[in-house]
Amino acid sequence: MSIKTSVTNIFSKLRKSRFAALFAVCGIFFVFSFISRIVFVIWSARDADFNLLYILRAFLTGFAFDVAAALSFVLLYAVYLLLFPKRWIGSLVDKVITYTYLSIILILMYFGLMSEYPFWEEFGVRLNFIAVDYLIYTYEVVSNINESYPLPLIIGVLIAMVIGTFILMRKLGILKSTFSDKRPIAIRAVYTIAILGVAFVLLKSLNNKMADFSNNLVINEVGKNGIFSFFAAYRSNELDYATFYPTLDEKEAYGIVKENLLQTNQQYTSTQWDNINRITEGGEEKHPNIILVAIESFSGDFLEAFGNEEGITPFYDSLANESIFFTNLYATGTRTVRGMEALTLCVPPTPGNSIVRRPGNDHIFSIATILRQKNYHPYFIYGGDGYFDNMNNFFGGQGFDIVDRNRGNPLSDKISTQRYNIPNDEVSFENAWGICDEDIYRQAIKYADKNSTEGTPFFQFIMTTSNHRPYTFPEGKIDLPQGTRSAAVKYTDYALRKFIIEAQQKPWFKNTVFLIVADHCAGSAGKWEINIDKHHIPAIIYNLSTEPQKIDRLTSQIDLMPTLFGYLNWNYTTALYGKDINKINPEEERAFIGNYRTLGTLKNNVFTQIDDRKRVKQFTVSEDDQSLIELKVQDSKLVNETISYYQTASERFKSGKMKE
Repeated sequence: MSIKTSVTNIFSKLRKSRFAALFAVCGIFFVFSFISRIVFVIWSARDADFNLLYILRAFLTGFAFDVAAALSFVLLYAVYLLLFPKRWIGSLVDKVITYTYLSIILILMYFGLMSEYPFWEEFGVRLNFIAVDYLIYTYEVVSNINESYPLPLIIGVLIAMVIGTFILMRKLGILKSTFSDKRPIAIRAVYTIAILGVAFVLLKSLNNKMADFSNNLVINEVGKNGIFSFFAAYRSNELDYATFYPTLDEKEAYGIVKENLLQTNQQYTSTQWDNINRITEGGEEKHPNIILVAIESFSGDFLEAFGNEEGITPFYDSLANESIFFTNLYATGTRTVRGMEALTLCVPPTPGNSIVRRPGNDHIFSIATILRQKNYHPYFIYGGDGYFDNMNNFFGGQGFDIVDRNRGNPLSDKISTQRYNIPNDEVSFENAWGICDEDIYRQAIKYADKNSTEGTPFFQFIMTTSNHRPYTFPEGKIDLPQGTRSAAVKYTDYALRKFIIEAQQKPWFKNTVFLIVADHCAGSAGKWEINIDKHHIPAIIYNLSTEPQKIDRLTSQIDLMPTLFGYLNWNYTTALYGKDINKINPEEERAFIGNYRTLGTLKNNVFTQIDDRKRVKQFTVSEDDQSLIELKVQDSKLVNETISYYQTASERFKSGKMKE
C-alpha cells in the first residue's frame, strides 16, 4: 500500500468518525494559518531573509505551534465526545451542544486569525504583549477599533464565516458523521487520549522563543502562531526591549549608564564593561528600624504644600514640616506594582508589565539584599490578598516574610519565607481590596513589637488599600461621607495619624525611621502619552534625628531608599540604579517615568520619550504646569542616556544579571 493510499484511508476514517467536526475545525485552522504565513512573508519581503532552510524551518516550527493552538481550542470538545452517552448521539441535545461549542470556537479562531493582519501591519510581528496590554484599556481599544475599522462589517464577516463553515461541513458529510457514528466508548477513548496526549506534550514542550532561531525578525515571527504567541506573552508579562525599542551598541549603552550611575562616594568593583556593582562609602553607620509606608494613589496635589485647599491631609502636611520632605519627586508608573518595583528594586520601569508580575523575579539584587547584609528582618505587610499581582511571590522571592489577609483564594503562593495570615478577630473593617488602613497599621505595630523583643532591627514594607475604589472605610472616623476620593484620602491621613501616635508610645519608636511615600498618583490621564504632573508624588523621611529639610531637587522614586541609606551612613555594595540624591551633582538629577509601552526620562526640564515603535521624541517641560512642547532638534546626549538606562535595565533582567 502506497503512502498516498494510507494517508487517504486515514483521512477517510477521520471524516466518517464521531470526531469529524473536531478534526475539520483543526484542519481549517491549519489552512488559514498556512495562508497567513505566506501572506506575511510576501508582505514583509523587503525585510525577510529568503534562506530556503530558514523558511522551511519557520513553516515547520509554525505548524507545531498551530497544532498546539488548535488542540487547545478543541480539548473540552474532545472530552465531551468521549463522555457523551452513546444512545444520545445525534439527539437534539447533542446537536445544540455541538453547534454552540463549535460556534464559539470558530468565532474566537477566526477573530484571532483576522486580528493578526492589522497587528502585523502596525508592528510587523505576531500578537504579543502589546495585544495583551490592550485588554487593560478596554474602553480606549473598543473606541479605537470602532473608529478605525468597520466594526459592524467585521462582526458580519465573522458570523458569515461561521455559517459558511457549517454549510461546508454539512456538504462534505462531516456533520452527518459527527451525529451518526455511535462507536463504543473504548474506541472513542483512543481518539480522545491521543488528542489530549499530543496537546499535553506540545503545550509542555513548546516555547515561543523556539521560533527565534535566526537573526531575521520576519522569519522568526513567521514561524510563530499568533494565538499561541498571545497567550505566551500573557504568561511572560514582558515586552522585549530589543525588538521594539531604540537601541545602542550594548557596550556603548553600559558605558553611558556606568558614567551616570557613579556617585561622588562610590567606586566600581570591577572594570568589566557590563558590571554596575559599586562600593558605597558611608561613615559611622546607624541601624534604626525602618518602616516604609506605601500609600495607595496618594497624589502630590492632595497636599496643602502643593496647593490643595480641601484640607484632606492635615496630618501628613504637619508631619512634612518635621521631616525630610521631597517636594520634586516622581513615581515611575501608574500602578501599585510599579511603585513596589521602584521602591524595592530601584530600577527604571522596563517595558511591558512590572517585574513584580513577571516570572523569574526571585532573588534579584534589591534593597532586601542590602538590608539582609545589615541583619534586618524584612516584612511585607498587605491588607488584602497578596496573591494579587503576584505580590507575595515577588516579596517572598526577595526574602521578605509575608503578612496578608489570605482569604482562602484557591491561587497559592510559592514562597519559601514565613507567611502570616491576618486573623478575622483582628479585622474591624474590610472591602474587596482588603482591610482598612487602621487595621493594617495595627498589624505593623504587632510585628514591630515582636521584633523589638527579639533585639533585631526590622524593615517593614506596608502597602495600604483604603485610598482605592470603592473608597469605603469605617464609619465615624472623619467628617466626609464615604464613596469619594477626597473622603478616602482624608481617612488615609486619619489612619496614618493614629499609627504614628500609637508608634510614639512604643519603646522601639525612638530607634525607628519612617519613609512615607505614594505608590503612584490617583490618575494618569491627560493630553500627552505621559503626563508628568500626574506622576508627582510626595515622600517624607520622618524621625531621622536630624533637622527638618525640604529637598526640592529632581528625584526619582527609585532614589528614595538609596537616599535613606545615605542618611544612615551605610557602607555597602550596590547594583541598584537608584542614587543618593545628596551625593550627586545637580546637573545629574533625573526621574524615570513610564506607562507600559512608553518610557521616558525627565532631566534639565527636558522629557525624552521612547516607545515600542522605535520612536524618540523630546519635549521641553513648562515650569508652571509641566505641559509639554515638542522639540524639533533633539539633544542626542539625553536621547542616548534615556535609551541606555532602559536598554541595560531590560537586558539585565532578561539575561539574569539582576540576580543576587
